[in-house]
Amino acid sequence: MFDYERAFSGFSVNNLKKAKSFYSEVLALEVADTPMGILEIKLKDGSKIIAYPKPDHEAATFTILNFVVEDIEVAVDALIEKGVVFEQYEGQIKTDEKGICRAAGGPSIAWFKDTAGNILSVLEEK
Repeated sequence: MFDYERAFSGFSVNNLKKAKSFYSEVLALEVADTPMGILEIKLKDGSKIIAYPKPDHEAATFTILNFVVEDIEVAVDALIEKGVVFEQYEGQIKTDEKGICRAAGGPSIAWFKDTAGNILSVLEEK
């Protein structure tokens, strides 16, 4: 049987300094440099994610990190005030003028990108 103590995820960025600023200042997460030259991003629940530099970085075309929020309107407004631009989608996934998708039966969700172009989201579970 496969057994493990804990798990964590990671993703690449093209500029660690910009990533550190974004995750610590814009998203207000605790971010630490490590001896290995990567960033350790600590989440509210105590879990950690790493961001590592990759010279030929290509931004993820899928959501790499989701933040569950109590009130999506408040979260989106707070991030907009910090300069975050939310993605606009048409078609099967349609967002409103703020960038919030309010699909019937699912969570309200809004997507945005970090400084390396990776996609993140805030979502309000119903």
